[in-house]
Amino acid sequence: MTSSIYDTDLDRNPANFQPLTPLTFLERAAETFPERVAIIHGRARETYRDLRFRSRRLASALERRGIGRGDTVAVMLANTPAMIECHYGVPLTGAVLNTMNTRLDAATIAFILDHGEARVVITDREFSETIRQALSLAKVKPIVIDYDDPEFPQTGEFLGEIDYEAFLAEGDPDYAYRVPGDEWDAISLNYTSGTTSNPKGVVYHHRGAHLLALGNILTSSMPSGAVYLWTLPMFHCNGWCFPWSISVVGGTHVCLRQVRAAAIYEAIAEHGVTHMCGAPIVMSIILNATTDERRPFSQSVTFMTAAAPPPEAVLGAMKAEGFEVIHLYGLTETYGPAVVNEWQNQWDMLDSSGWARKKARQGVRYSTLERLDVIDPETMQPVPRDGETIGEVMFSGNVVMKGYLKNRKTSDDAFAGGWFHSGDLGVMHPDGYIQIKDRSKDIIISGGENISSIEVEDALYKHPAVANAAVVARPDPKWGETPCAFIELRSGMSATEDELKVWCRSHLAGFKVPRSFFFSELPRTSTGKIQKFKLRDRFKEV
Repeated sequence: MTSSIYDTDLDRNPANFQPLTPLTFLERAAETFPERVAIIHGRARETYRDLRFRSRRLASALERRGIGRGDTVAVMLANTPAMIECHYGVPLTGAVLNTMNTRLDAATIAFILDHGEARVVITDREFSETIRQALSLAKVKPIVIDYDDPEFPQTGEFLGEIDYEAFLAEGDPDYAYRVPGDEWDAISLNYTSGTTSNPKGVVYHHRGAHLLALGNILTSSMPSGAVYLWTLPMFHCNGWCFPWSISVVGGTHVCLRQVRAAAIYEAIAEHGVTHMCGAPIVMSIILNATTDERRPFSQSVTFMTAAAPPPEAVLGAMKAEGFEVIHLYGLTETYGPAVVNEWQNQWDMLDSSGWARKKARQGVRYSTLERLDVIDPETMQPVPRDGETIGEVMFSGNVVMKGYLKNRKTSDDAFAGGWFHSGDLGVMHPDGYIQIKDRSKDIIISGGENISSIEVEDALYKHPAVANAAVVARPDPKWGETPCAFIELRSGMSATEDELKVWCRSHLAGFKVPRSFFFSELPRTSTGKIQKFKLRDRFKEV
């Protein structure tokens, strides 16, 4: 690269260059809004001054126990103030925060503790039995700190040498604030769910967390003083980076230990909630609330959801209840959502089917993501923008993970050709909006024809009696595979297999119609996503 006059005597120095990190967001909020309520949890209130002091105490106490750069601090916590404090206090020491899924089994947790080489475990008493078993299985011997929720006491046993509040009391509230030496330093570790093998450890850096947190603010049009309700687990992609986003606008976190209809409506009405996130199951909880569980509220609530696009009927029902739904898409490897269905005003003039087709698309890249495309994985060339040619959705930019912890080959495969390979199959529309057609492993190949399970599910969701649907491949001696549908019906409504087949034939090509139907509750992850691998496993029993 040729040098120019702009390369001479214009060097980086501490005055003009600082590593990007979301930790600066709390410092600014505490200086600007020290008395503003940062956290609401039951009857408890924590101001931004409190949050900064408690986060610094946590960092100081960890450092006094020898925790520093590159050490892993694992936490098993519900959506409580301690979880928010950990998102600041742990990385302040240079350590890496590993938020663990609270629904994991002991063996998987033990694997995560060993693989991440956890030096500390902070655990809520609600999960003490599982953590006790995990610690007995794990090779590592971390410091164990018990969190006893003062607002919602739990009955689980104490496992560690010290309680969380006593641990914080050891720390200095004036602990010197420090940014990372390099914005590429790891800030958090998140494990993907392992279905056929051990989970993979996805590593985030400070730069990506900073940028994705800002991207959330821009994407959701979050104003100063926004009130955010925690219906999304904070262990999931670090709560899509919202623990850091809220500090940007000096907003208020409203914690929920359990996602229940009455608690959601009460929080919205009592605290003036303006924003919330969640899987489609959270929308079902809201819409299926009883009259006794509902509370009136006057404000409009922005609801950000990922996974499959919400059916038209659900979107309409949410709007009628006072919720504006924003459809997002992303993966653990992209810090959570990095794609948004950016709505164009002129689409409001479309008829219902045209409107629904636009809503079904995943959309365009976040403003903080550099590149998004649908690419042929064999040639690594973009597919035609015709809305029909299927390729793999790929990402490139600063909000893509560092890589998989201690898994060089898998990281290299995921980054082949200078793109992150999502494993999701989709199309690119002429206007630059992507639409997911399926996970590569969920495409059904029947008689040589590719069938998108999402397309079949969309048809089923339009039936008035269908609450939830999941379509998977069922082995077939003639066709290789055929579509099979698992259905949850709406309360008080009924539908037969024959009725649904007729319905599908009126909406789909004949070869795409499911050959078999099962009516049962669908297995889900802790974040509400349907576990299709468990449905496929059922064929071994049928």
